[in-house]
Amino acid sequence: MRRLGHWWLRRPTLLPRGARLALAVVMAALAVVGLAAPAPGQTGATGRGGAPGGPPQTANPPSKSPDPPGPGDPVKTFPSSPALVGQGFDLYQEHCASCHGLSLQGTPGVAPSLRGVGAGPVDFYLSTGRMPLASPREEPMRSRPLFDRGQIDALIAYVSRFGGPPAPTADPSKGSLSLGMQEFTDHCAGCHQMVARGGMFIGAWVPNLQFATAQEVAEAVRMGPYLMPHFDYHQIDQHELDSIARYVLYTQHPDNAGGWSIYNIGPIPEGMVAWFLGLGALLIVARLIGERTDERTGSSVPTSSGG
Repeated sequence: MRRLGHWWLRRPTLLPRGARLALAVVMAALAVVGLAAPAPGQTGATGRGGAPGGPPQTANPPSKSPDPPGPGDPVKTFPSSPALVGQGFDLYQEHCASCHGLSLQGTPGVAPSLRGVGAGPVDFYLSTGRMPLASPREEPMRSRPLFDRGQIDALIAYVSRFGGPPAPTADPSKGSLSLGMQEFTDHCAGCHQMVARGGMFIGAWVPNLQFATAQEVAEAVRMGPYLMPHFDYHQIDQHELDSIARYVLYTQHPDNAGGWSIYNIGPIPEGMVAWFLGLGALLIVARLIGERTDERTGSSVPTSSGG
């Protein structure tokens, strides 16, 4: 048995060096995914049938309606006039009607109805360049807006004629940074990461918030774009919304206490980088000062000799 064990430990490998390296990388990646994966039952968002800090167990339906601001909460107003509504109608027929329908009624399985959505979702999707999509099957991702501010206001004026709640807004100056961090941790960090750098989720990319404005944060919280859950004023009141907006703006230029921030990508990958650097340094030290035994003579041979 001892001879068999000795042979097993010293036998030549059957895999080439490249295959062994690829296998090691795959195993390390699987280990990282296993560490980062939430425990069972920890994938819901607060108030949506799950634990705090994660995505909803079931995605919001495409027909979900945006939650209105709370009673007495501030709202965002947009310009409107007959001329602006007419311009919005022309833009809608040219760029939006093929998916959302000539009368905003939507197309089943393709695009939701825009009747009753109000100004907030229109402003969010157009201002962030998420709409219009090249293909209705694509995930709406932030990009350069197709329309300028005047055209966006025109489309808002036209769609708002079909009803819907007023657009919410947020004032970061009235919020608390510490409260914003707490609320963001409870409701948002499970997907967007603690410092709002985004990530991945089943069936979707979670965007980073490095270019988000306070207005976009307010609209996203009340509307819940794509797979994101939406929150009404009972779940996140106006002061909490102001605080979340303040924290999101803070994460765009965080006050790092020192050291290497590694883009603030989160504790698990940052910890893995530290482990790899530390292990690499130890291997270099071991190579420089270690010794091995020459099996023919039994004497110690410095590893740095290469013999």
